[in-house]
Amino acid sequence: MTMEEGAMVEPTAVAVQISKVADLKAGQTVVVFGCGPIGVLCQAVAKAYGASKVIGVDVVQSRLDFASSYGADGVFLPPRAKSGADPVAHSEKVAALLKEQFDLGEGPDVVLECTGAEPCIQAGVFVAKKGGTYVQAGMGKENVLFPITTACIRALTIKGSIRYTTGCYPAAVDLVASGKIDVKRLITNRFKFEEAEQAFELVKAGKEDVFKVIIEGVQ
Repeated sequence: MTMEEGAMVEPTAVAVQISKVADLKAGQTVVVFGCGPIGVLCQAVAKAYGASKVIGVDVVQSRLDFASSYGADGVFLPPRAKSGADPVAHSEKVAALLKEQFDLGEGPDVVLECTGAEPCIQAGVFVAKKGGTYVQAGMGKENVLFPITTACIRALTIKGSIRYTTGCYPAAVDLVASGKIDVKRLITNRFKFEEAEQAFELVKAGKEDVFKVIIEGVQ
């Protein structure tokens, strides 16, 4: 394992923890909201753990393009809501389109929400199958409008996930070292140690085509 791959073990461990919280099993169908670094790593971990179908959802086409070549079996760009449309009703419509387009039947077994965006949270609940599992990993605003009635009627198992727990790092090391997950593809920018401030400014800018930024050690 290279030093760069070693640095990428941490976000991989976060994805391992999310999958662990979801109790993800081989043969399950999985929908991941968000195709940023954690989202695509969750997709890759799900496939490595034997998920039969993994779908990535995002509003940025370039991130969907990356996800489709990384770990997702399919990707979905939600239609934008029309001006004045009810946002919750639109999220329900997005969920219906998602199930129909990818032949998910009553819905996926597992939903991993990695954006923290309110529309994705709502669509995630609406798309999950009865008795399915929904894991909230993305962190956005503190309070959101949540479709609690749907969650109750469908008897969803709803869990939260943050960082990692015992065993996640060794599992992440194994996934990277074995080549099951190619983390180096996530590194979009590299800076020398003396350019560290530029690296932080780039991350702060939040550009859509920036995934992971590496700062080299002191030579």
